[in-house]
Amino acid sequence: MEASGLRALIFDVDGTLAETEHDGHRVAFNRAFEEAGLDWEWDEATYGRLLAVTGGRERILQYLASLPPQRRPADDPDRLAARLHARKTEIFQEMLRQGRIPLRTGVERLLREARAEGLRLAVATTTTAGNVEALLEANLGPGAPGWFEVIAAADLAPVKKPAPDVYHVVLGRMGLPPTQCMAIEDSSNGLRAARAAGVPVVVTVSHYTRGEDFAGALVVVDCLGGPDRPARVIRGELDGFDYVDVAALRWLWRRASSG
Repeated sequence: MEASGLRALIFDVDGTLAETEHDGHRVAFNRAFEEAGLDWEWDEATYGRLLAVTGGRERILQYLASLPPQRRPADDPDRLAARLHARKTEIFQEMLRQGRIPLRTGVERLLREARAEGLRLAVATTTTAGNVEALLEANLGPGAPGWFEVIAAADLAPVKKPAPDVYHVVLGRMGLPPTQCMAIEDSSNGLRAARAAGVPVVVTVSHYTRGEDFAGALVVVDCLGGPDRPARVIRGELDGFDYVDVAALRWLWRRASSG
């Protein structure tokens, strides 16, 4: 890695900033299905399997393809998936505005520390920009989306993770080499996307990703943690740091750059 230091943090959203998959998206999908008169219900196990497919509309299409012909609606699959996904997004954003989906442990602390230390912030996600903004505003206030120099969402990178496209968008807009950035991700798809773009990765596992393969991550923790909630290291090491703060990230960066 280049010697000019860590300059930016790039955050995933779903599962990383908040447990949106477990506490939000699945619930919103099921409500959208019910409203549409469909007898579909994605329980936790079903939704966990569908998360192997990146993107909500793509998950609906995958689920449709798995159904026996007699259970498939007569609608055009692409149009149906787009309509259901649009309604699900409306439901999800309403849940966000109501404050029903909090940030994960340590997220707000790390964001504020990074800003105070002069690190640049960005988002690289496969969700919509509206979802990102609603989550940030509900938890951090109306100005919070402005904390991020770039919010690269699904509209800017249609080819989704594990493809590195969304990271290329972020790096291009920030004018930074990948070696001066660090990604915070929760899934193997996110890890693969960031690494394919050359960005080193810290993984904070979420409800649905605990059993995934995170080979190549700098460290894997159960959460970012904080003074009252130490992070548990699952893979790698934090050199005695009790939680993931800017000092710990800089130590990880230096360790990786010297290796």
